[in-house]
Amino acid sequence: MKWQRKVVLAALLASSLPVAAQEVTLKVHHFLPPTSTAHVKLITPWCDRLAKDSGGKLKCQIYPAMQLGGTAPQLYDQAKDGVADVVWTVTGYTPGRFPKTEVFELPFMMTNPEGTGHAMWEFVQQHTADEFKDVRPLAIHPHGGGVFHIVKRPIKTMADFQGLKLRAPTRLTNKMLAAFGATPVGMPIPQVSESLSKGVIDGALMPWEVVPAVKVQELVKFHSETDPSQPAIYTTVFVLAMNKAKYDSLPADLKKVIDNNSGVALSTLAGRIFAEGDVAGKATAKQPINVVPAAEIENWKKAAQPVIDGWVKEVSEKGADGQALLTAARGLIAKYAK
Repeated sequence: MKWQRKVVLAALLASSLPVAAQEVTLKVHHFLPPTSTAHVKLITPWCDRLAKDSGGKLKCQIYPAMQLGGTAPQLYDQAKDGVADVVWTVTGYTPGRFPKTEVFELPFMMTNPEGTGHAMWEFVQQHTADEFKDVRPLAIHPHGGGVFHIVKRPIKTMADFQGLKLRAPTRLTNKMLAAFGATPVGMPIPQVSESLSKGVIDGALMPWEVVPAVKVQELVKFHSETDPSQPAIYTTVFVLAMNKAKYDSLPADLKKVIDNNSGVALSTLAGRIFAEGDVAGKATAKQPINVVPAAEIENWKKAAQPVIDGWVKEVSEKGADGQALLTAARGLIAKYAK
């Protein structure tokens, strides 16, 4: 009887091993603080859905504010190399790596973040999947429209850009601000607060949503946003990306959980979350908030056109049809605008 009990015990232990082996904890890394919209509204709820849908077999350990080490521009490679299992980052932090997807960061493209999230995901699947071949993209999405947050004076006309050192979020906004007459200073979001406090920059171009996360409202006196009837002055392309080997190592049921919680639905949801974050961010701002009228924005569009033309030329010289990509992106944005 003793040996029978041992056999039964061994069988029970063996039967439990596959379940334990399927319990997976994903290391999720991003560059914003745990109070940010990305952390609270997007990444944490996404992880909660994974846990719920997997019956607790798929969990996350989230590392905000670069707690796994490195810098924001290194996040994409951390997903590629397996330093993290999942990262949330900005494609524009590594200029030249996503030349075709960059079309969405051109001036005056986005009309609505939710619809543009849908457009971005579909565009990548149709035109630029090769740019994301080193990872498994889970979502591609924008933030809300950019706003100027200034220490010295509000921006009301093109002339007001003269003499201002302004934080530029991406390569193309760098070019756009220069075309407007400002001195652009490229930097990731985590560097903005210190740069404002030390006078390295006079202001920053960023959406309302992220303002309270980095306490910009405490460091500036003026805010200038563009007429809401006009396309956003800029947006940024974000990617939630997973290490390919980690995904491939998952059993079929957990892969299905990941698949069911990624793609166009998550990209669209992310756009909506960031649009809602703009409302909360704007509520923290100190007055006055200046709105640049549509008539003045037309002058800005003319000044920014060489940036658009230059991008089309650059991409075409690399072997793609820049004009066709621009037309496709604009068409998808219009198709899914809400």
